[in-house]
Amino acid sequence: MGMAAESQFHVLAVDDSIIDRKLIERLLKTSSYQVTTVDSGSKALEFLGLCENDQNHHTSTNTPSVFPNNHQEVEVNLVITDYCMPGMTGYDLLKKIKESSSLRNIPVVIMSSENVPSRINRCLEEGAEEFFLKPVRLSDLSRLKPHMKKNKVKDPRNETEEKIENSEILLPQQEAPKSQYSHSESESETQLQAHSTIDQQQQPLQQNNNNNKRKSMEQQQGLSSETDRTRQRYSGIATVV
Repeated sequence: MGMAAESQFHVLAVDDSIIDRKLIERLLKTSSYQVTTVDSGSKALEFLGLCENDQNHHTSTNTPSVFPNNHQEVEVNLVITDYCMPGMTGYDLLKKIKESSSLRNIPVVIMSSENVPSRINRCLEEGAEEFFLKPVRLSDLSRLKPHMKKNKVKDPRNETEEKIENSEILLPQQEAPKSQYSHSESESETQLQAHSTIDQQQQPLQQNNNNNKRKSMEQQQGLSSETDRTRQRYSGIATVV
């Protein structure tokens, strides 16, 4: 799985020395990267779709460069270039890539056979991700993958995933009416609770009124019973003579 994922990364290697160019190509392919090699900075810019106006920067060599027919549509995930090259140096190539709005996100790694601290610092300050001393070793290339993962241009599958994530983000906004409805329901519940509270407060008053009515009725019944006691009672027996 790891090698299949790394094979999706495409590295553009730039070196005017055919020996060094073949060496870096072999190391990159051993690391399962797709590789395109060119022998000058101007050809690297041409491959990237950024043509150099100054024709003096073009160098004529006997070693042909590898260009696909649709080179401007090929995605480049990293550029690794030699520092000392005739015409356009690796530092000049780095500056042109970082000054381009369409290429500035491509990671650039510089190689050099000379360990010059000022040169290294200048390249790193200009935006280079790494500075390798020649001969480049396989362990050095293991440091490339994090830079390519960080700056890899999104493919259509990633764009589809991004659209799905955006649609999921928009779902809460589409459910806004539901939240308003729930808000109105909560208001209705609050009103019902207020009415029930009022009813509970009125219940003692109603009970008091009922008790008062009951007492008055009992008093009236008591008076009527006492009145009946004061009346003369006649027996229903008739005396026959």
